[in-house]
Amino acid sequence: MARQELARFLRDRREDLRPADVGLPAGPRRRTPGLRREEVAGLANMSVDYYVRLEQARGPHPSPRILDALTGALRLTAAERAHLFRLAGTSPTPPPGPSRRVRPYVAGLLRRMPEAGAIVTSAAYDVIAWNPLAAALLGDLEQRPNLARRRFLEPGPPASSGAEEFGAIAVARLRGAADRYPHDEPLARLLAELRAGSEEFVGVWDTNPVRAPGHRAKTMEHPGLGPLRVNCDVLAVPDDDQQVVFITADPGTPSARALRHLVA
Repeated sequence: MARQELARFLRDRREDLRPADVGLPAGPRRRTPGLRREEVAGLANMSVDYYVRLEQARGPHPSPRILDALTGALRLTAAERAHLFRLAGTSPTPPPGPSRRVRPYVAGLLRRMPEAGAIVTSAAYDVIAWNPLAAALLGDLEQRPNLARRRFLEPGPPASSGAEEFGAIAVARLRGAADRYPHDEPLARLLAELRAGSEEFVGVWDTNPVRAPGHRAKTMEHPGLGPLRVNCDVLAVPDDDQQVVFITADPGTPSARALRHLVA
């Protein structure tokens, strides 16, 4: 256990965070940058004394559970989490589950692109953030947030051309998520639901598809505007194992005019 290096790493990451980054009010003027020690302890659900001793390089050897709690409290990336475990002299355990928190700069990116539909999906294909145009295109993201459930479990014909291709993309991503997060209960329930409810899902899963995020063009059926020819482009957010999907239409096409109508 590299006590001094661990203490320095914790202090540096705590001082890099602002209260708004973790959902805390700024409050009165702060004498030091970043979060207070008691705030980090509260976010990690540990005693203030325990956390203070870690930052002073005189604490006990932290368990994997404590290290994961600090990972969440300090909003560490996957690389920073692995570094934290190494400093503590512990082999990194599998992450507890896919991140379902959207970083402020990613959410801001969605707001700055009003003429493109934009969503953020977790590794389990939950839509965890979206802009107004995406809501107008996809509908009911509050109650129906998981794209894999939509694809394999909802009745009726596929909502767009290219559904077969998306099915293979979704299964490939879910297989990877299952390997990375073997202990995540919401993901395990999702996979069990898909296996029980969709023979197609089981068939695609058994082929072990390999797909990478990229560009796709497809036709999606909008209930008010009819068929729309759109482009879907994926931006990976590797620190959180998330993807941002941008939905656009070629300039000058009827679909582009339809998207402008939805924006208005």
